[in-house]
Amino acid sequence: MNNEFEGAKVLITGGLGFIGSNLARRLAGLGADLTLVDSLIPDYGGNPFNIEGLRDRVQVNISDVRDTFSMQHLVRGKDYLFNLAGQTSHLDSMINPGPDLEINCRAQLSILEACRACNPGIKVIFASTRQIYGRPNYLPVTEAHPLNPVDVNGINKMAAEKYHLLYSDVYGIQATALRLTNTIGPRMRIKDARQTFVGLWVRQLLEGNPIQVWGGKQLRDFTDVEDAVDAFLLVAASASARGQVYNLGGSEVVELAELARRMVEINGGGEYQVCDFPADRRAIDIGDYYADFSKIRSELGWTPKRSLAETIGTVLEYYRQRIAHYL
Repeated sequence: MNNEFEGAKVLITGGLGFIGSNLARRLAGLGADLTLVDSLIPDYGGNPFNIEGLRDRVQVNISDVRDTFSMQHLVRGKDYLFNLAGQTSHLDSMINPGPDLEINCRAQLSILEACRACNPGIKVIFASTRQIYGRPNYLPVTEAHPLNPVDVNGINKMAAEKYHLLYSDVYGIQATALRLTNTIGPRMRIKDARQTFVGLWVRQLLEGNPIQVWGGKQLRDFTDVEDAVDAFLLVAASASARGQVYNLGGSEVVELAELARRMVEINGGGEYQVCDFPADRRAIDIGDYYADFSKIRSELGWTPKRSLAETIGTVLEYYRQRIAHYL
């Protein structure tokens, strides 16, 4: 894999965000020529501190993926596009659906048009989401599960994924979609639950407040961000991944109340409270979810390497030292 990315020209949209910045760190270590694009819209995941210690090894372009002319310029000459930019809040997408449509759907089509016009040979890896499945008909969820999203965010992400696969089939752009589950790790947003509820739990725990667990019985799997980065790089390096979709998953499945209990235990103290769902959240909750990731395991050899306990410990230690940069 070192040879694959040494000197490669790589563009990461959402590059100052959670997964994008962790991916950038790994690619910098592999010798890639990196350009990071981020709009730094306050309610989204971008944070300049995420590339602390990396600034002299990357080019940063503060730009919005909705800017067609900017994207046409940025995709030129690139070997890889890791397309991670997006609006991630499910509740925000229901309260104010317009921006979600623009960023998660219309802008994605615009990015692909920029690739078609200016760099049809680029390889695109798109960050899709388990949210497009909606409430599972069966568990674990395979890639063949029907797509029936329960919120505006899921509908727009589903459309964006379909655009990527269409452009791969029709225009020859090499596109692959990774359907991410709950990805957690250092550099995730903890200010609120817009990116992941686990981020907010980390903040509550470290500030000495009880973790608020809605429902508590839902089953979930969680992917360590370093495992997710492994998957992005494996897909990018694989010729056979073109036009494919792959589920990611986690090393174990756990009830949310049990996750909170473990976080308190690993933190060495704290509290959690199981609460009733707010009505607006209950309406779009998907219930139990965990993925079948046997396709990417059998085809590309990906499997989660980090235990949930290891991930929780790493996350708490990271924010214990740096929380001021994330509030």
